[in-house]
Order: sequence, then structure tokens, then C-alpha cells
Amino acid sequence: MASKTSPDPNTPSPAKSKPSPSKKSSISPSSQQKKRLSLTAVEHEEELGLDNPDLGPFLLKLARDLIASGDNPSKALDCAARAARSFELCNAESPSPSLDLVMALHVLAAIHCGLGQFAEAVPILERSISIPDPNLGPDHALAAFSGHMQLGDTYAMLGSQDLAIKSYTLGLAVQKEALGDTDPRVAETCRYLAEAQAQIMQLPAAAELVKHCLAIHKEHSAPASAEEASDRRLMALICEAMGDHEAALEHLVLASVAAAANGFDEEVAAIDVSIGDSYLGMGRYDESVFAYQKALTVFKAARGENHLSVGTVMVRLADLYQRTGKMREGRSYCESALRVYAKPVPGTATEDVAAGLAEVAAVYEAMGDLDESVKLLQKAVRMMDGSVAPGRQGQVAGIEAQMGVVYYMVGRYGDAYDTFKVVVAKMRAGGEAGSAFFGVVLNQMGLTCVQRFEIKEAVELFAEAKVILEKECGAFHPDTLGVYSNLAAAYDAMGSPAGAYNCSTDLGKWELLDGCLFEIKSSLSNHLYRTRSLMS
Repeated sequence: MASKTSPDPNTPSPAKSKPSPSKKSSISPSSQQKKRLSLTAVEHEEELGLDNPDLGPFLLKLARDLIASGDNPSKALDCAARAARSFELCNAESPSPSLDLVMALHVLAAIHCGLGQFAEAVPILERSISIPDPNLGPDHALAAFSGHMQLGDTYAMLGSQDLAIKSYTLGLAVQKEALGDTDPRVAETCRYLAEAQAQIMQLPAAAELVKHCLAIHKEHSAPASAEEASDRRLMALICEAMGDHEAALEHLVLASVAAAANGFDEEVAAIDVSIGDSYLGMGRYDESVFAYQKALTVFKAARGENHLSVGTVMVRLADLYQRTGKMREGRSYCESALRVYAKPVPGTATEDVAAGLAEVAAVYEAMGDLDESVKLLQKAVRMMDGSVAPGRQGQVAGIEAQMGVVYYMVGRYGDAYDTFKVVVAKMRAGGEAGSAFFGVVLNQMGLTCVQRFEIKEAVELFAEAKVILEKECGAFHPDTLGVYSNLAAAYDAMGSPAGAYNCSTDLGKWELLDGCLFEIKSSLSNHLYRTRSLMS
């Protein structure tokens, strides 16, 4: 709640000495004083009339009308700011918080975001959250909840995913306190938070939220509801990313039944793609091909030959065939996918095309055609350079990390190091420095340092990766074990037997390692694939 401005008690008051009559004519305001007086007058004139209780609602409605029409966003911003100031002045003497002020601040922040001024919106939303008191009733709880969620979205657009998830979590807590744990609206928020967590690979936490969603649907929704289908599909993607293909397949079959019951044919096709992924992960290739071909037929008929969903299925088929040693068929599907990405349907987002190119590049990499893989990745990065939407900077970092791996594989260690350095900086700035993917990137950068004989830096990178992967994946995960091996070998190369011995005991061995580095480039590719699947 806004309060009246009061003088700073730490500011000394001016001395009140009475001028002598002889000097009275010489005393006049200085030019600086005149300037301050002039500014005060202007500010007073601008606020004149803002204490009218009818002005705030009028200005807020005007701001909303301007937003809806798309005309003069600067004017809308001014109206919203003046409305907020009017509500603040009118509520200055009231003992209860002003929800009208909160609403005006939400609108003001939304206009800033619409203008791309996300950083300016953050302090406005933080102030809006501090005003309502959820204990005063559902209206205050809703205002606080809305503020937390809007702030989370703003942080997400700035690329600060960890702060976004923190805001969403606080919003969920407010909503649960007001509505109870099993309200259907709580399920919607749980799903929203789970999607955000899944995108930065916080998979166990995301899985728990989706389980809660499914429990709420079981209590409040009819069997095989559309909401259940959507949540089961998300749960399947999380299970797939965690490597539990059988659990993923179970959820996908139930989701497909629910989607078909509601007449969502294209949704069924999308689920068929995920079913194909699960079969592929289990090595059931014939069933995987059948699921992919079924989805491809539906997408071509419903969306057209050049829709990105068609290209996505073709990449899946290309990957399947290269895994089974049918390189000719794999290349054919890669070429077909590239034709889709060369002339996508109008309105296709540039970053989605770039992600598709990166997926094709991964298939070429697996087939050993590293030159073609580098060309496609470089093209993808050029496409996204300067045009990536806010909040998707992590996708650029993922593609650049993939490019760093290919540089490493062809022996271009200088280019690989420079690329990984940029990726690490982007991920730190974006709040993703605690994710498992970040740990894998650090490991690969450490391997690059070893090839450049920069062993000290490699040890630092392996050590940081070790801490992250132990926390995110556990001590017995293959990625974590790989980092143990790399760190032990790096200590050994530095002439530090004690360090190597400690790392070797982490591996469950009692002898020193022979210095052979354990490369996990495939793990990096797997993380990239899982992240793109969760974001699609």
C-alpha cells in the first residue's frame, strides 16, 4: 500500500537564520533552484486531478482499449502509468490494499512486455505482488497469484528460467492455499510449472507435478478427458527423457485413447510420433516405423506436405534407419526433411526451422557425415542470430553446443573451445547453470581443454560438472561416472595421484585409472534431443 511521502530523517534541515535588512535585496533563487522549482511545478501540474476517484478507472479502460486496438502503445503505456498513480493517490489514506492499483500495475507491466521492455516490467510486477494480502480473501489471493505467474512469464522471456520457476512455484503455493490442493485450477498451474521444469530438465520435480494433475483429473474429470490426454502426453515425454520407455509408452497409449475419444485426430498423430520414439528407445524398430508412418500420413493430409510436423517425422525416420544401418534410406529421409525446411508453410517461426536443421545435422553426425552436419548447424545458428524470440535463447545455446561437439569430432579444437565458451556464458546468464545439460556441456568443454593441453582449466570444468551431475543425475548415472573418469585422468595428467585416487574411488575402484578419457558426446546429443522434444 502506498504511503505519503515524508522527509528523510537523515537529511539535515536547512538553518533558519534571518537575513540582515541590508542584504535582503541580494537574496534570490539561484538558477539551479529555479530549475528545481520549475520541475516541481510541472510534476504537480501532471498529478493535478489524479486524486479524482473516477479518473483511474477511466484511464485504465482507455489503456486497455488502446492495447486491444494495437494503436499507439506509447499512449497506452502513459494511460496505464497515470491510472496506477491515480489509484495510488486515491488509496493513500485507506487502511486496506488497493486491488485496483494491482490491476493497473499488471496492465502497465503487460504493455512494457508487449514493447519488448521485459526488464522494466520486473520491478512493476514485484511491487504488484507486495500489495495484496491473500489472507483478506479470494480476490487478494487471485491478485497475488496473477502477479507471481506474470512475473514468472517475464523472467522466462528474459531467459532467467530459474527465477521464472521460483515465481511459478510461489504462485502455485498461493493458489493452493486459497483453493485447496485438488481444485481443477490447481491442476492447470501444476501443468504449467511442470512444462517449465521439464524444459530445463528438472524431470523428477516435473513428474511429481504431473502425477498430482492426474490425481486431480481422476477426482474431478470424466474418464479419458481431453485434460487427462494432455497431461499423460507430458508425463510420457518426461518419462522418455528419463529413459523409462515402458512407462512412457503406457502413458502414451492412454493419452491416444483419450484424444481419439474426443475426436482430436491431429493430436492422436502427434501422440503416435511419441509412441514411435518410445518403441525406438526400446529397439522395437518395426513398431516404431509403423507409428511414424501412421503419423506422417495424417500430418500430410491435414497440414500439407511442407508443414514442420511432416519434416519432424521424416527426421525421426531418418534417425531410425541410420540406427539400423540402412544409410541409404536415412539419407533419403534427411533430404526430404531438408526440402520441407527450405520452403516451410507461411508463418513458420524461424527458430523452429533452425531446430529442425539441427535435428537433421544430428542424423548426419551419427552417419559420419560431419562436414554436412557442420554446414547445417552453422546455417541454423545464422538463422537464429538476432532473430530469436525472447525466452528461447537456450535453444540457440543448445544448437551451438551441438556444433561444438562436431568441431571436437573433426579435430577443430580451437573452434570447439570458443563455441563451448560462448554456450557456457549464455547458460550461466540464462540461469541454467544448475541443469544436467549444463554439466554435460562443461564435461565436453573440459575434454576440449585436454586436447588443447590446458589441463588445469579442464580439471576446473570437470570438477564443476561433477558437482552438478551428482546433484541432478545421481552418483551412478553414466554421465556422472564419465565425469569421475575424466577428472581422475586429468588429475593424473597434472601429476596429482591423490586427486586421481579420490576420483577413482568414486567410480568404485581402488586402483588408479590409466588416463584414458571417457568421452560422452553421445550423452550431450541425447540431452539436446530430449530438450527439443520437451519444447516441441
